[in-house]
Amino acid sequence: MVLIHAVAGGVGLLMCQWARHLGATVIGTTSSPEKATIAREHGCHHPIVSTTEDVVARVRELTGGKGVPVVYDSVGASTFEISLSCLARRGMAVSFGSSSGPVPPLDIFRLNRMGSLYVTGAGFADYTADRPELLERAAELFEVVKSGAVRVTIGQRYALADAAQAHRDLQERRTMGSSVLIP
Repeated sequence: MVLIHAVAGGVGLLMCQWARHLGATVIGTTSSPEKATIAREHGCHHPIVSTTEDVVARVRELTGGKGVPVVYDSVGASTFEISLSCLARRGMAVSFGSSSGPVPPLDIFRLNRMGSLYVTGAGFADYTADRPELLERAAELFEVVKSGAVRVTIGQRYALADAAQAHRDLQERRTMGSSVLIP
């Protein structure tokens, strides 16, 4: 079982489908009922509309009070505390983005008091540090796309000159699926 924040975004939809393909039960947060529908259509078992539902309470309900073993958080500041509160004992929060701003400083011993939690800041460059590793990871992604287990959804396209608007739309939660900049 996993929790994916921003599950209807470009990366969120890819992760959701891939996690389900691997056999995970997927819980995902979105900001609207429309995005919850998109997430469900892409394999999210339990979309949670974070603007109207208590995410922590819903995750605890879905997990029989235990929490999830892992949370994937691309949002950052506005979801980090929620991520920690949704984790099971010895669970891991994977922070890999900061669309709402950076995660605030953390008292590491607080993780101890919350159930010996783990937190990692995952950066793409560290998982593709050399050419062979990059090619291996790219091959894995393209294989699941070729197999049909994961489909790439382009939600919106922007002219390169409108890159600032694309960023604003991402920050304002006005996008679904992947956003593409066109030269």
